[in-house]
Amino acid sequence: MTDTQFSIDGSTAIVTGSSSGIGKAIAERFAADGLDVVICSREQDNVDAVAESITESDRPGSALAVECDVTDRDAVEALVETTVEEFGGLDVLVNNAGASFMANFDGISPNGWATIVDINLTGTYHCTQAAGEYLKDGGGSVINLSSEAGQDGAPYMSHYAAAKAAVINLTTTLGHEWASDDVRVNCIAPGYVATPGVESQMGVTADEIDRDTVDRTIGLSEEIADIAQFLASPAASYIVGETIRAAGAPDLMKSPNQ
Repeated sequence: MTDTQFSIDGSTAIVTGSSSGIGKAIAERFAADGLDVVICSREQDNVDAVAESITESDRPGSALAVECDVTDRDAVEALVETTVEEFGGLDVLVNNAGASFMANFDGISPNGWATIVDINLTGTYHCTQAAGEYLKDGGGSVINLSSEAGQDGAPYMSHYAAAKAAVINLTTTLGHEWASDDVRVNCIAPGYVATPGVESQMGVTADEIDRDTVDRTIGLSEEIADIAQFLASPAASYIVGETIRAAGAPDLMKSPNQ
C-alpha cells in the first residue's frame, strides 16, 4: 500500500453542518487533499466564511457555500443539484449536521423530541436519499456522524442518543443495500470533541488539548477529520457498514468487575 491509497484528490464532497466544529474540520481536510467541497449549514453567512477561508488558503480544492436546512427536503434536493451543476458530480457525502439540548426524558416535549430526531436522523435520510443517484454513478462514499451516545446511551439526552443509535443502524442497513451499487456507507461515533459547542458547555478549548497524549477522553475536530478522510479514501475499500468509535481512552470503570 502506498500513500496514494489515502488520497481522495479529484473528488467532490458535500459536508453538512460544516460552519464550525467537526464539519468545518472535515471540509478543510478534504479541500487540503484536493477535493472540491460544498460547505452547507442553515446560515449562509456562517458557511460563506468557511468557504472564503478555504478559497483564500493554499488548499488545492475548491469550496462552495450553500445554505441548507437538512430537515427541508426541497432544500436538500437543491443542495445536491447545485453541487452537481457546479462540480459535475458527487463522490462523498458527509452527514454531519446535528443538534441537541439537555433535558430529562420526562421534560422533553413532543416538539423537542421531533426536532432533535428530525435534524439528526431524518436529515441524514433526506441527504443520503437525495444524493443516492449521483453517489451510485461511478461508486461513492457516505460517512455518517453518530456519537458514542448512540452506542452507550446518554442521560438527559435520550432524544439525541436514540436518533444517533438509529443513524448507526441505518449505516449498517444501507451499507448492505448499497454495496451492490459500489457505494460504501460507514459511520463515525465520536466521544467528547473540543468543538465550540463543547467549549460553551464544558469550558474546554482545543488549545488546551495535547493531541500527542494517548490517555485522554476528549479529542479534536481534526482527529475526526482524519477518520473521515480515511473512510472516503481507497484505503478503506474493505470497510462497509461499519461504525468507528473515536472516544479516546476507554473508561473501564463503566463496566462491572469480573
